[in-house]
Formats: sequence, C-alpha cells, structure tokens
Amino acid sequence: MTASDNMISSLRQALAAVTKGFFQLTHNSFALIGLAVLFTAMALVARPELRQIGEIKLFSWLQERQLDVSGMVTDLVAIDRATATDPKELPKQQAAVAFWLSKKYRVAPEPISALVSEAYESGARLKMDPTLILAVMAVESGFNPFAQSSMGAQGLMQVVTKVHSDKYQSFGGQFAAFDPLANLRVGVKVLHDCIRMAGSVEGGLKYYVGAANTETDGGYASKVMAEYARLQQVAHGRSTPQNGSATNVAVPPAPEAAQAPAATPAKTATLALG
Repeated sequence: MTASDNMISSLRQALAAVTKGFFQLTHNSFALIGLAVLFTAMALVARPELRQIGEIKLFSWLQERQLDVSGMVTDLVAIDRATATDPKELPKQQAAVAFWLSKKYRVAPEPISALVSEAYESGARLKMDPTLILAVMAVESGFNPFAQSSMGAQGLMQVVTKVHSDKYQSFGGQFAAFDPLANLRVGVKVLHDCIRMAGSVEGGLKYYVGAANTETDGGYASKVMAEYARLQQVAHGRSTPQNGSATNVAVPPAPEAAQAPAATPAKTATLALG
C-alpha cells in the first residue's frame, strides 16, 4: 500500500469517527432535550402557578414584539368586551327598533342592537315593556354610556351611582356604572321598583327622576311617554316619524305589587340630565 493510500484510509477512518461522534452527540442532545421537555411539562402540570407566570411572560413578550412591529399593542380579548350585536341577528321587531333609534340618535346600529336585545331580555324578566326601558334611556342619556349629570347621575340610565352603589357590587363595583349593560340592568331594577312604589308608569317615572315629593317633574314623564309611544309604533311595524306624535298606544299597567308609601326621592330614584 502506497503512502497516498495510507493517507486516504486514515482520512476515511477519521471522517467515520467524526460522523459517528456527531450522531452520538446529536442523539444524546435530543435525548436531553426530550427529558428537559418532559420534566418541564410535569412541573407545569404539578405547579399551575408556574404555567400562569410563563403564559403572562410569553404574552407580555408577544405584546412588546407587536408594539415594535406595528406601533400599537394588540388586545386579543377586546372583542369580548365590546357592547355590540349585528342587528341582522335580532328578531325583526327588535331590529326595527334598533335601526330607528340608531338613525334618530346618530349612534351605530351595532351597540344600539346590543342594548335593544338586553332591554327586551330585562323587560321579559321583570314583566316590563322593553320599549319603555329604551324610552327612559333615550330621554336620560341619548344613549351616551358616559353621560353624567350635575347631580352625579351616570351612564345610559342615569342612575345616581352613590345612592345605588350596592346594586353595582355584583358587577365588580361602582365603576361598572359606565359599562352599558351593567348600567342598563341596574337602571331597569330601579325603574321597576319606582313603578311598583308609585303604582303606575307615570308615577314611577316621577319617582325615577327624583320628583316624587314635588308638584311637577319638569315635563320628564311626558317626554318619556311620548318616546315610549313612538317606540311602540316602531315595534308594531308602523311608519313613525322620529319627532312626530304617536297616538292610540296603550300603556301597560304597573307590575302587581302592594303600593309602598312615598320615600325620599334621593333614596329611591335617579336624577335626569339637566
């Protein structure tokens, strides 16, 4: 065997040894990685708080990366907080009411649709006409969920938050007054109590506006009843001008309940805007 043959043979042996060593090292590395993944998974299962911390850190890193790329932070759960419903998914009657209110008050139909749907659900639970609820909302805030009066009445239904703070506890606290659905549900409960106390819708509205012990409510009940009548016509499929008069609309009786004696308005009612 010549010197060159010996050199080639040596190179082949050296290459074979390197290749074998590489595969052994790779195999062992994969085995170590597999064991590391296994132990990590076991630790995360046994210690859920570690998994939560890891998820938070990962989400934080992803948000930072998104901020670097797009200049704004992505909020993947924002859609879950949005108060909006496709009006096409509503029953025909509710959709008609939603579109009519959207046009009159210059509010997008999607959030109005969510409020209309909730008003119908709340009305069904408490045996109240949902169009009355929407009429109160319209007169009180014009469907502005962030409205506030000089007397501290807040949100869609202009509930006096300090007076009715206990009713917001199940929604997380008094700041829920600015959550449209929470404010609507609390306002409906207050309105229902006022009607029961007064024994009539008109009387309940006087309580609701805080005028139970005064001679006049400043025309508040008349405004609500006029809007209530228009909304009932819309709900029944009649062509109704947004600012026109509506007649021949029956007012539902107050819920059956024993009439309670008049109480101080600040304890039982909310205050209207202006």
